[in-house]
Amino acid sequence: MPRANVRPQPDQVLVDIVDYVLDGFAKDGVDSANALSTARYCLLDTLGCGLEALSYPACTKLLGPIVPGTIVPHGAKVPGTAFQLDPVQAAFNIGAMIRWLDFNDTWLAAEWGHPSDNLGGILATADWLSRTAVAQGKPPLTMRHVLEAMVKAHEIQGCIALENSFNKVGLDHVLLVKLASTAVVGQMLGLTRDELINAVSLAMVDGQALRTYRHAPNTGSRKSWAAGDATSRAVRLALIAKTGEMGYPSALTAKTWGFYDVSFKGQPFKFQRPYGAYVMENVLFKISFPAEFHAQTAAEAAMTLHGVLAQRGSTAQDIKRITIRTHEAAIRIIDKSGPLANPADRDHCIQYMVAVPLIFGRLTAADYEDDVAQDPRIDALRAKMACVEDPRFTKDYHDPLKRSIANALTVELNDGTTLEEVVVEYPIGHQRRRNEGMPLLIEKFRTNLARRFPAKQQQAILDVSLDAARLEAMPVNEYVDLYTI
Repeated sequence: MPRANVRPQPDQVLVDIVDYVLDGFAKDGVDSANALSTARYCLLDTLGCGLEALSYPACTKLLGPIVPGTIVPHGAKVPGTAFQLDPVQAAFNIGAMIRWLDFNDTWLAAEWGHPSDNLGGILATADWLSRTAVAQGKPPLTMRHVLEAMVKAHEIQGCIALENSFNKVGLDHVLLVKLASTAVVGQMLGLTRDELINAVSLAMVDGQALRTYRHAPNTGSRKSWAAGDATSRAVRLALIAKTGEMGYPSALTAKTWGFYDVSFKGQPFKFQRPYGAYVMENVLFKISFPAEFHAQTAAEAAMTLHGVLAQRGSTAQDIKRITIRTHEAAIRIIDKSGPLANPADRDHCIQYMVAVPLIFGRLTAADYEDDVAQDPRIDALRAKMACVEDPRFTKDYHDPLKRSIANALTVELNDGTTLEEVVVEYPIGHQRRRNEGMPLLIEKFRTNLARRFPAKQQQAILDVSLDAARLEAMPVNEYVDLYTI
């Protein structure tokens, strides 16, 4: 019997995303001041991560217009560069910069990811819209619009990630960047409710990236620009929907051909909580180390042990064995042995991220480069490490009231001495350590500004960025102009 060709109502998951984006993130009628404050810190940290990435030719070779020399009138500017591009390519540029060094924010749940990846599409679109509006004598968007869009994008990506593991079916988390960016960018573009539903359906029927480039034996640099690709694709899809192009209402649920049946083993998405402001309020910042987040506490523990060894007059070469007590996700993603082929491989290896602090007393982006990695002490120390899962650590990792990312290191020395285990359950970028972490986050931002701009320009950026009211009121184009080379 032929299948009835009756166009269905839009999938509820798509409708819920769109209604949230259009209605905002009010909590009991009051916008979350905490979420907006955290979004401001997130904005500064995310832009700072992008500025640091501009020191790496492997990143900058991908930046700029598709056709060299192209400048787009009223286009979006790329912070830290002289580029002015169409919003799709600007989103790729900004998104690739942000993610390149694995140093921007993180969300850990059933799925992992980096919600600030969405800033690529958000900032590029807001800047382009603002410059176009000014040219037409109309008011531009303000940075408050950017911060609100960040809260919404964080929430969409993070809430879906809470209960739905895309990595377990081999898909990369940047699927959620594309989905969240499409929704919030579409709202900024003025799409109607129906057009927004069309847009997010286009994101779901789009091809979704495999995680191949994040895992041995294929780990490579695409993991550093995949989110830029996703957020730029989102801008493109939102613009397509703005033309009135049709959508696909059962993109998720269509029998045989929908996302659930094709890519999610027939299972529908599950949800722990309604959309609000939870994700931005609880997002994890990478403050001390540019490292895959499941290893942040391991690197912090290794730094402590480096100091203990120094006090004893010992070095990493005196170590016989290291036991890393950790959580299941860390073992699944970053527990590696054997050769590490490139920086992207190294910053996804917990043994490497423990060895470097133990040997050198530091872990910086430069420590993943070949000139450091060729030090034979690193691989010799890696070979002495073993990861073991602690079920309590895994349980607390998934507990919504804790959301810990615990690691514990036990070091046994050649002389038979076993050093006291160092346990770090919550990294300094965790919500539970905000008071301790935020001053350091601002120092990280200052350091990254100094990499790219002269003192006067640094101060102009800081004056606005550290004044919440002034930043929120500032036109987007004027704020982005502060970052122009």
